[in-house]
Amino acid sequence: MVARLKITEVERIVVDVPFTDRCQEWNALLPNVWNWSVVEVIKLSTDAGITGFGETLLHYSWGKVSDKAIARVRGGNPADFLADDSLGPGLQMAMYDVVGKALGVPVSALLGPRVRDWCPIAWWNTKMAPAALAAEAADAVAAGYAYHKFKARPWFDVYEQVAAIGAATPSHYRLDIDWNGMLLHAGEAVPVLRELDRDERVAIYETPIPHADLEGYRQIRAKVARPVAVHLHAQPYQAMLRQETCDGFVVERGIAAMLRQNTLNAEFGKPFWLQMVGTGLTTALCAHLGAVLSHARWPAVTAMNNYADDLIVDPLLIRNGFVQAPTGPGLGVTVDEGALERYRMDPPYSRPERRHILSAGWPSGRLVHYAHMPDLWKDCLAGNYPVQDRGVTFDVRTDDGSPEFAELYARADRAPVHDAR
Repeated sequence: MVARLKITEVERIVVDVPFTDRCQEWNALLPNVWNWSVVEVIKLSTDAGITGFGETLLHYSWGKVSDKAIARVRGGNPADFLADDSLGPGLQMAMYDVVGKALGVPVSALLGPRVRDWCPIAWWNTKMAPAALAAEAADAVAAGYAYHKFKARPWFDVYEQVAAIGAATPSHYRLDIDWNGMLLHAGEAVPVLRELDRDERVAIYETPIPHADLEGYRQIRAKVARPVAVHLHAQPYQAMLRQETCDGFVVERGIAAMLRQNTLNAEFGKPFWLQMVGTGLTTALCAHLGAVLSHARWPAVTAMNNYADDLIVDPLLIRNGFVQAPTGPGLGVTVDEGALERYRMDPPYSRPERRHILSAGWPSGRLVHYAHMPDLWKDCLAGNYPVQDRGVTFDVRTDDGSPEFAELYARADRAPVHDAR
């Protein structure tokens, strides 16, 4: 069948997939995460009547599907394009889906021999208050998850976040914590991480300090008990190995790149987690990859739990912290084409930014108001606030139409507004 298969059409369907209520509230704080709901679904048709699907998050991904790529594949055999990462996420995914269906085999069979049928997967949340994270964790346990990756920030009390999650979950529930470099340097990071080491629920620390500080990472790794992870492509691999700066990696990008990265990490005994954000389509592909990549031993992140609809007819099976890799042909899932019609989006393919005032407060009495989360990021990465104070608070005020809101928002829109509690 594949020997004579020909691509006849490539359709783009852009949808705005709703978040769950709680994720809707907190994802709205950062423009790029807010726009994760904008998903481009690729529908790949062939002359044999076999259809493949794939998806790309237009505002968060390792690449995009270009008009040039679509023109290049039209009329070709999808089997010729499987290893081509330049196609972009959605188009490459659809190629694997259609070839697997044509051969009657799951995508995993096109990638290599399976080493596992159940792949570790994490519930994922952006920056959230402790009570919200605890509620998310309770939902995660009910949905079959046992691992949880979340963002830690200087404007939240990470110790309170961990304690709140612990109070809402069983003792086996494990946490991976990501600072995106906001602990700044080893001297600041080590006391925080060693304190968190005392909690049995904490499993992995991701990017506690900026990626470029290899010496800082070497010092951290020598002094803390939990594994330290960084993005594989963010530092020179040889230097990381030579200086022993981390225990494992975050692996992302195209399928061919991830296959190469697994081979590289297997040679040096380095575990990693797959990071592929999207709905049920992306999560299905992630499970196929996790089934064959020997060192994808840490819980993958797809953030599927953020969406109120996974865009597939039958949900993936998640149990005890593991997702079952589908066994049906192609991705092994059926796209809910009715959902694609319900959520179809017209250009421009972005969501308007929500107006809000973000107020960070410290035990010293310092209070600072922001209109935009990136401004708060900038201040924290500049070292203008303590990296991880106990008792820090964070308040979100949405536009209530009042003159008071409008006045403070206008000031914060120009520059952070310094105040006192």
